Amino acid sequence: MIICMFDHKKKDIICITNRTLCREDFLERIKKITDSDMDYLVLREKDLSKESYFELAESVINICKDAGKTCILHSFFDVAMALNYKKIHLPLPVLQELENETFSFFDFIGASAHSLSEAEIALKKGCNYITLSHIFKTDCKAGLKEKGVELIRQVKENLDITVYGLGGINEENANEVIKNGADGICIMSGFMKCENPKNYVERIRRSM
Repeated sequence: MIICMFDHKKKDIICITNRTLCREDFLERIKKITDSDMDYLVLREKDLSKESYFELAESVINICKDAGKTCILHSFFDVAMALNYKKIHLPLPVLQELENETFSFFDFIGASAHSLSEAEIALKKGCNYITLSHIFKTDCKAGLKEKGVELIRQVKENLDITVYGLGGINEENANEVIKNGADGICIMSGFMKCENPKNYVERIRRSM
């Protein structure tokens, strides 16, 4: 049975990892991030081999556990199953191809969506939440037009699903995402590059 883990008394701040953006040892950066007032960490490192992701996931899960934070694995559902870890985030094509028996292994599933129709697919599949991207211009999606906060508002007006804005979100525009109905925000570059994650999250909280 899929359960909801998110605390809706406050808006969530989620870290999406990208170790290639790190200016220090990646695991040291994870420790600093999980020591802040963020809520969830999605271990996104999709370019790794299954073996390398398995090894990294073990370490990151333990760091998050020690800090009292929740780690969500990304894409590598077979690695998650090998680790007996039941929290996963999936790209929509992977989600759609997932067999029901595999899907039922997980008790917490998120999906990446970029439109109302994709959000509908994730909801029908039984996902706990979706990330909607990319909301603002971002170097990670250079050359692609941003979706804007209108997409968040459209999805929240039509579907009963937890929505997190992703893409180009920072302390200047985070509140705009929240005002348009998002249940929280996802940040990648800011978490990977900021000088002090604890202070960074405090600034984001104030801006929201």
